[in-house]
Amino acid sequence: MENGKPVEGSLYVYAPNKVAPVFFAIAFAVSAVGHIWQCHRYKCFKMIGLHPLCAVLFAAGYALREYGAFDYVYTGSFLTLITFILSQIFIYICPPLLELANYHILGRILYYVPYFAPLPPGRVLSTFGGLMIVVETLNSLGVALSTNRSSKSGVQELGSQITIAALAIQLGVIIIFFVLAAIFHRRCAKGNINARAISTPLITLYISMALILIRCIYRLVEHFGNTTVRVGDAESLIALSPILRYEWYFYVFEASLMLINSVIWNVWNPGRYLPINRHIYLARDGKTELEAKVQTAGRPWLALLTLGMFFREKQEYHPFLELDGYSDANSRI
Repeated sequence: MENGKPVEGSLYVYAPNKVAPVFFAIAFAVSAVGHIWQCHRYKCFKMIGLHPLCAVLFAAGYALREYGAFDYVYTGSFLTLITFILSQIFIYICPPLLELANYHILGRILYYVPYFAPLPPGRVLSTFGGLMIVVETLNSLGVALSTNRSSKSGVQELGSQITIAALAIQLGVIIIFFVLAAIFHRRCAKGNINARAISTPLITLYISMALILIRCIYRLVEHFGNTTVRVGDAESLIALSPILRYEWYFYVFEASLMLINSVIWNVWNPGRYLPINRHIYLARDGKTELEAKVQTAGRPWLALLTLGMFFREKQEYHPFLELDGYSDANSRI
């Protein structure tokens, strides 16, 4: 592994490290416990619930990778193959979900200062949630096809192309995120809105999305190279992309970046800063919190499944009533 020489028959191409998966499985498990505890403490499961879910999936993925580190030579065993595939799926499906979680948090920040939002806050999750559903579907399918070492080379190549498409869309969505967040941040600065409830989650979002961006670029570079693995063909294994032949790329640009992302959201959980009720917003004085009067007709359960893209609730929402001496809003200081 150290010299990039492939191990013939290995599903991983190399002989996988037996220590690193243990560290990351434990680290993500601890992070999952931290996320679950904070979600319970701050009652913010709806806001950041994807983070404990992804931490659990990461922990499961690295636990399976540890098992695979002792059974990585494919000799036709279904258990060996399915363990490898599930490990890869659990690890690779999480980053798009974490990106979706970031959009949800951005939407909650926009709800808190709605008069500076570049988009209606409710549309952030529904619009970009829809895009991330497409990304997640393509990503899951691509990973499943490209990591199936028992399939024909054409199937693996198809999986790689699908993964590239998913990563390209994800990259575009990340760029849009930075544009929206920067516009909002600039408007807040010009409006002299410097509340910690806005600045801390925003800065954490920037760091988180930068980590996901680096990881996305790494995955794109990986799949633009030769990624078709023929476990019994030594010559084809040597011709593989160096990113596949050296394990350290995976642990630096995949495992470590996503662990850092999980940790920073544990340290700066948005539930500590943003109100649980999304109808509570900050007045233009930057200090007073107001609660808008909302008349809700009820949201069908189908709306939850579509992230609010369809079957949206009917409501009357007036976020700027503080201009009239707080006459129709409940003041919260």
